[in-house]
Amino acid sequence: MSGFYEELAEILEVEPDQVTADLRLESTSWDSLAVVSTIALIDEQYDRAVNATALAACETVGDIERLIAARPTESEA
Repeated sequence: MSGFYEELAEILEVEPDQVTADLRLESTSWDSLAVVSTIALIDEQYDRAVNATALAACETVGDIERLIAARPTESEA
């Protein structure tokens, strides 16, 4: 997930080394634009569609990772 972490760092406006599974999203620029950007990133990197409401409810990067893992790829859906 290192490539994902690097791009997520840009979305969250933090340094890449700050992005860990424990990073609390409320301590970053996590807002509606970040949610939409993250949806696009997940689709691009993992070919998975995630629900905006479910993604917005995530509290940590680890929550996002679990959400990605729980979704089938778009070709499987």
